Amino acid sequence: MRCPFCGELDTKVIDSRLSLDGYSIKRRRSCPSCNSRYNTQETTDLSYPRVIKNDKSSETFSKDKVRNSMYVALEKRQASAENIDKALQNIFNRCITNQEKEISTSKIGEFVMQELLRLDHVAYIRYASVYLSFNEIDAFKKLVDNLKNDLSPEMKKLQKKLLNEE
Repeated sequence: MRCPFCGELDTKVIDSRLSLDGYSIKRRRSCPSCNSRYNTQETTDLSYPRVIKNDKSSETFSKDKVRNSMYVALEKRQASAENIDKALQNIFNRCITNQEKEISTSKIGEFVMQELLRLDHVAYIRYASVYLSFNEIDAFKKLVDNLKNDLSPEMKKLQKKLLNEE
């Protein structure tokens, strides 16, 4: 690695450690030429599938869009940063391991809803109200009632039913 201060090609790794997310390595380096110290971060270069939107157009996958939509749903809620990061990493992993070269926004939305259901029920309802775009209040009421009564596979059945009604 080239020293960012003097351009020396031969630098020395002083310390290496896994980052907090566990998906990258942080290295502390030293330059023998100018005695400067600096940090580097090594991550894997992963390719996400293309995202197919509802209008059939496509775009590149954006981690920021997924992250922002979760933050909006979780605004003023008490979810720890660590749990949010784990949920986001689960979503990103599921997108990366998708067998197809393209993934629909509805599939990404399902991943987000599953993680929000585990994190915070109010955030789940907030996200679902936008993502499922309810046409009538009864459908929204069913979702809330079912969430109160049962958080198990019945919840998933209701989600599928509501998605198919659109």
